[in-house]
Amino acid sequence: MASGPPPQTPSTPRQAAPPGPVPALPRERPTTLRQRLAELRGPAVPPRPLDARALAALAANPGCRRRALLDGAGVDKAALATALGAPAPFGQSQFAFVRGNAFEARVKADRGTELIRLLHERLGPGGEPPRGIAVPDLTAAGPEGRAARTALALREATEAGGWALLDHPMLALEVAGSPAYLEPDAVAVHPDGTWTVVEIKSFPMIDGSADAAKVGAAARQSAVYVLALERVAERTAGAEVSHRVLLVCPKDFSNLPTASVVDVRKQRAVTRRQLTRLARIEDIAAALPEGVTFDPECPRERLDAAVESVGATYAPECLAACELAFHCRAKARAAGAVEALGRSVRGELGGLTTVGEVLAAAAGKEGDPADPTVAALRRAAALRAEALEGGAACR
Repeated sequence: MASGPPPQTPSTPRQAAPPGPVPALPRERPTTLRQRLAELRGPAVPPRPLDARALAALAANPGCRRRALLDGAGVDKAALATALGAPAPFGQSQFAFVRGNAFEARVKADRGTELIRLLHERLGPGGEPPRGIAVPDLTAAGPEGRAARTALALREATEAGGWALLDHPMLALEVAGSPAYLEPDAVAVHPDGTWTVVEIKSFPMIDGSADAAKVGAAARQSAVYVLALERVAERTAGAEVSHRVLLVCPKDFSNLPTASVVDVRKQRAVTRRQLTRLARIEDIAAALPEGVTFDPECPRERLDAAVESVGATYAPECLAACELAFHCRAKARAAGAVEALGRSVRGELGGLTTVGEVLAAAAGKEGDPADPTVAALRRAAALRAEALEGGAACR
């Protein structure tokens, strides 16, 4: 009996997608911190390198998240301040810049013979100045390449056991989770493996001493170099970074170089502690609203909103160290913040954060009388009123 073809099993029809709008895919965000910072800086704006002077100023005010982010992203704060209508009227003049370069070239002439003589005179073991100073070539592509070339040159000079002078080496230091590349004037390698930072300044050293404020700023700047140099020394056998820095300046009113030794142990410890307190740049950037940019070509209203989206810690000391200080001061004054009066005043006022709260507490309109700050303000107000009444009675 012949059998017919086997019956075919009907296939289950595919379910049609329910009608409705297609959900939008989430917008892809930058995958790396570098891309995110470039987005904040502006796609066509080159990054501004973070130097030791800016790092020293940042370490002096570690609570300022605004400066940490702007410096980490390489934003030109001077251009940003100008776009906001509050340019900073300070900076090195062109004449001082040219004079400083000419003095540095004189100090480093003849393969650094005079510089090493000064170093040997101040920090050497005595005897005749060294001869046959090695000056390695530090040329490389990009800051990463120059930093790697500098590390190699330091290791080779230490192993050679002689005097070496590294002219404008490149050092790397991690700051708030982002690398910063620093360029000291020079680093000298001693025969015993000691590395010494050399800082060359154009301000004069009269009768063996220089302006204390300028020396202090140079010490804070050199402490940053010492910290960065210590990272390389940790990976170099037989190397040790000296905590004494050679400061080279013009002698009296001439263009002849002289030098003094500056101990930067205190500045190094303070800078290291403050840099560790900095919030990580990627955490600050992640908390920003969508579309924030600090491109100076943007409209002023958008820039103002972008800058205000990052918290700042203003103090009068910022006027000498930050290009955005005048903008931050205007905002602090408009808000009546007591920070505009100085850190010492802010510390004395405790929980009172605005000038209005301080005046109300002094007048007895607000505040807890049991609060020592409120009690002191009211006592001061009473003494002032008593003095004014006494003065009026004498007239």
